Amino acid sequence: MISVKVNLWRDDVTMLRPVQAATQRHAVRSRLFLEVEHGGVVGFGEVAPQSTALNGDPSIDDVIDELRITVMPLLVAAAARESGLPSWTRIARFAGPRPASNWAVALVEMALMDREFRSTGADVSSLWPAQFDTPEQATVSLLDDEVSWSVEPGVARVRAKTAPGTLSLVARRRLEALDRPVILDFNCSASSVADVLEQLHTLSRVVDVEAVEQPFAMGNIVDHAELAARMEVAVSLDEGVRSLRDLTQIVRYDAARMVCIKPARVGGLANARTMFVRAGELGLRAYLGGFFESSYARGVHRILARHCVSEPSDIAVVALSEPRRRAELVTVKWGFDMAPNPEIFSGAKPIVSWG
Repeated sequence: MISVKVNLWRDDVTMLRPVQAATQRHAVRSRLFLEVEHGGVVGFGEVAPQSTALNGDPSIDDVIDELRITVMPLLVAAAARESGLPSWTRIARFAGPRPASNWAVALVEMALMDREFRSTGADVSSLWPAQFDTPEQATVSLLDDEVSWSVEPGVARVRAKTAPGTLSLVARRRLEALDRPVILDFNCSASSVADVLEQLHTLSRVVDVEAVEQPFAMGNIVDHAELAARMEVAVSLDEGVRSLRDLTQIVRYDAARMVCIKPARVGGLANARTMFVRAGELGLRAYLGGFFESSYARGVHRILARHCVSEPSDIAVVALSEPRRRAELVTVKWGFDMAPNPEIFSGAKPIVSWG
């Protein structure tokens, strides 16, 4: 019988600088780590779901349930049937119709990809060689005057969380001090085109607004298309980008010129790469987004971004408040050339094991 060992860990961390969004405060984040071992070779995957389901994205409990009930039984059955782990290239097919399914599949795919490349003595850059020096994008909030901003000199663009209405004097002064372009991220909080245009009119006087991100709910192509027709600044869609069909619809209705593609949301690294290629073919400016992952997943995403993304992306390290988090990574040979620091698992909560 094939010997496959799989461990799922949950690691809750406190961010050094919480980020207030329109309907959610990002202060404590949970990362799920999957450890897959077969034949003495280990691989790791990671996703960072939200605590509660919001704007079409699942909660962390939803993702854990999807792994337990659907995805891992499929993986174990395939391994037993084929006397070996299936290739990471096939894992996207395990995805079902539920939002949590894409996240669960993305977690498994990353772990199997890491393990497979390590087992063959190769690294992922041989498959996805760097073609761009992808710039970093930082995330801050215009909705919280108490938390200081941290925008490193190398950051090329800033995503600023916002919501309809008048912003504080502190927020406007912080924008005035920025010397780089800004994306105003509404996180589906606007109720009308007028909401967005009013704030854009005010803020465009003090900062270079490059885009307005996802002001309306996912699936609301009509209002995004109307907004795009009424302003020169680009509309960018984030929560509304989950599949190749979404990209086609966006272009068909002229709903946006930019899109944010997040690997966990679209079902993994392979799907994300396909969507980046297709976005380019359709004339959309695509950037890679994140969910405040650890340095491990951010590092994996950086490999993908440098292969196919020229736009500033969410690949910077997320600063944490815990002193033990100063080194989240260790260097390994092959695979992604890095792995989560074992210290993470000493403080993490074991969720479930298979094998």
